[in-house]
Amino acid sequence: MGMPRARLLILLSGSGRTLLNLLERIRDGSLPAEVAGVIASKTCPGAERAAAAGIPTRVLPGEIGAPALDALATEARADLIVLAGYLKLVHIPPALEGRVVNIHPALLPDFGGPGMYGLHVHRAVLAAGRTESGGTVHLCSSEFDRGPILLQRRCPVLAHDTPETLAARVFEQECIAYPAALAGLIGGRT
Repeated sequence: MGMPRARLLILLSGSGRTLLNLLERIRDGSLPAEVAGVIASKTCPGAERAAAAGIPTRVLPGEIGAPALDALATEARADLIVLAGYLKLVHIPPALEGRVVNIHPALLPDFGGPGMYGLHVHRAVLAAGRTESGGTVHLCSSEFDRGPILLQRRCPVLAHDTPETLAARVFEQECIAYPAALAGLIGGRT
């Protein structure tokens, strides 16, 4: 007997690459879920990709307050809120504690916090002279990039890396880590 399927409400702000990865893992059966809806912080390719895939999609600029997030989750009958490159602070209502998940393109607790997203993170890792980076899946709290870590996947930082080459290698790890962590949460293993 398979794992129960979870309903995911995905929040994004950019290209939608993480959304596409999760949809592929749902299709191949390794992520027992369905995408109940997508909320975008702005008009972006991710929102367009979600709408093109037939997923109910809304653009809600600005920060989403705790009551509004609770209402959106209830409306979507969402089991988990999944941040997929969402660049706004999420205000988590008590009913959603432990059900809001994020992926960050660094090994938290280092290189997290306000302003640490995208190439900013990879530039900081390179400037610090780190020899390793990766992706971190964590439960969200009321602060950027805080909350219990669920899973990390690591990759080397190479001598010739640019922020772009490091970003590509980290994203490969994120594509493995996020579906695995979400499947663990859904199955009660995380």
